[in-house]
Amino acid sequence: MNRLVSNGRVAAMAIIMSVILIIYLYFLYDLQIIQGEEYYSLSERITSEETVITAARGNILDRYGRVLVSNKECYNLKVDNVKLFSNDDPNEVILELVRMVQSFGDDYNDNLPISALPPFEYNKDMTDIERTMLDAYFADKADSLPANPTAVELLSYMRTRYNIDNSYTAEEMRIIAGVRYSINVRYAVNTSDYLFVEDASMGLISSIMENKLAGIEVERAYVRDYGTEYAAHLLGYVGLMTQEEFERYSLLNYANDAMVGKDGVEYTFETYLHGKDGKATVTRSPTGTILATVYEEEPEPGDHIYLTIDLALQEQVEKILSHGMEIMVSDRKQEREEGIGRGDYNPDMKDEITGAAIVVVNTRTGEPLAIASWPTFDVRTIIEDYAEYLAMPNAPLFNRALMGTYAPGSTFKPCVAIAALDSGMINTEFKVKCQGVFTKYADQGYAPECWIWRASKNPNEHLTHGENNVTDALRDSCNYFFYTIGEQLGVDTMGEYAHALGLGVSTGIELVEATGNMSNRYNHADYTGTEWRIGDTMQAAIGQSDSVFTPLQLAEYCATVANGGKRYSASILKSVRSFDYSEKVFERAPEILSEIDSAEYNWVAIHNGMFKVLHDWSVNEANAKWWADCAWDIAGKTGTAQKGEGITNDGIFMCYGPFDNPEVAIAVVVERGGAGANTQFMARQVMDAYINIRSYSDTSEETMTLLK
Repeated sequence: MNRLVSNGRVAAMAIIMSVILIIYLYFLYDLQIIQGEEYYSLSERITSEETVITAARGNILDRYGRVLVSNKECYNLKVDNVKLFSNDDPNEVILELVRMVQSFGDDYNDNLPISALPPFEYNKDMTDIERTMLDAYFADKADSLPANPTAVELLSYMRTRYNIDNSYTAEEMRIIAGVRYSINVRYAVNTSDYLFVEDASMGLISSIMENKLAGIEVERAYVRDYGTEYAAHLLGYVGLMTQEEFERYSLLNYANDAMVGKDGVEYTFETYLHGKDGKATVTRSPTGTILATVYEEEPEPGDHIYLTIDLALQEQVEKILSHGMEIMVSDRKQEREEGIGRGDYNPDMKDEITGAAIVVVNTRTGEPLAIASWPTFDVRTIIEDYAEYLAMPNAPLFNRALMGTYAPGSTFKPCVAIAALDSGMINTEFKVKCQGVFTKYADQGYAPECWIWRASKNPNEHLTHGENNVTDALRDSCNYFFYTIGEQLGVDTMGEYAHALGLGVSTGIELVEATGNMSNRYNHADYTGTEWRIGDTMQAAIGQSDSVFTPLQLAEYCATVANGGKRYSASILKSVRSFDYSEKVFERAPEILSEIDSAEYNWVAIHNGMFKVLHDWSVNEANAKWWADCAWDIAGKTGTAQKGEGITNDGIFMCYGPFDNPEVAIAVVVERGGAGANTQFMARQVMDAYINIRSYSDTSEETMTLLK
């Protein structure tokens, strides 16, 4: 019988299996016995560390759900100190990294506040955090640094301390010193870890990975992404915490490298927007490769903030304000040139238009719909351009709408009128005959004039308003009438009504605002350095003396007058929703802050007077032309606020509409605008924009009806 497998083949197979077994045993012996200690040491270098997983910041949206600010995923480049300084020449690696960053058009972080090129000097526009870090560095190196070193002395010290070879140029040495200082200073001050590059471009990241540059890690993060170039003063911006902020936010368990709101909505609603960071344990190989990530606490994204602002209107208002300022600045330049040509221009006159603001509010709720300040800035580049903005003469970072305070001029007269009517001092039929000059205190050297007294082109002719009741006095803006009733009312009573109407008190907005000042006897000396006199009472009655209010207050005041004395909070927060939009965390309801419950006929008298300001062709033809073809009947009041001798007056204007059923109020302020009437063309354009926006609805708004 034949065998299926020969003896030779069986033997060959046995030999092959024996050889394989011997080889396997050899490598097993080599791995466990000969190289066992080395591999054991290598395994010991596998590290696990607990890391913070940053929660995504909540979005900021307008009243209809249009996104104003959201998040964009980005990648940061972070320095691994151990790997960087294990290089034979870390300074060469730093310089190579910087050059690579610059070649891709990215920016790297350099916290050393010394000029980039010789002659080296400390930056004059050093920020607070830069000063804090520098002082901490000085204190940490006090034993080896001279007292109060100059910039050159500090760089000389760094060249030695960081072993920066003399073969490097002064510029290269400064680059290396800047990065090494930025790393080193964080051991002296409690601040965030050093991020070499924030929001790095993909080209840069790819190049660093391709070149396998040791010492740099790629870290995923989020940056704020702006859905609009407008509303910069409102939205604010985010940045790394300062030492002072860390002391506050550490109580809320913020990470020491947390990004926090620095201004505006980002700052005010920080606790809603921030969310809750998570925790994870990350295991890395000796080469830095992530082997495993185990989440211990999932991050909870921040809540979404809905503002009362209407983005479409906000954009239109800012465009109108910017274009309006171009027109007024150009007109002022032409007036100046014509004055020089005639030989009657005063070169010492301060007539440059320096700033302006427009505020639009909902009269039925007090909600701000648009808040614009000019000049403005680009919030998307605020961190990079901050020093440049600070150096600009007209302070574009200053929010004039909320922080600027201005004498109201004649826009204050409706307040005095309702105070006199409601207190019973006068009635709607009470009349005053304008004499042009108020002579009651002439023997004491005080005889103020009505504006019309010297309005005639003939210098030998003086004009008056004749007999006026309160409605016609508002129409004519008769100073003589308001001198008369203001002197009898007294400043205390005027102050009570001013505060009830929202002037000189907080508006209720959550953002930082100035409260201004209603003229009074108690702090008058603080403003003027003089004691209170009867003349101050009379000046206060026409919106002068030391009364100063913000554009937001003026808009809310106008809305309150339109409402018949009902003043609502100017809260800018409409609602808050959870990160997945499923839960309504907060919903705002209109809040009445104060009310002047006067007889309806008193308010009618004031409303009619404000209507005549804009529609009585026989008295205010220039105003009437502006508003003749408006889709709504509008009521308003002009104001010209005196700034003092040698300074052009501020122009103030406020209005509301529709006249018979008020819905919206507008306030315009132009620094050195000359007269309130000069600014009303912008109010007209804003009113038209509001009416047009109100009249249409797109699909996006229809889907957001729940936000109303």
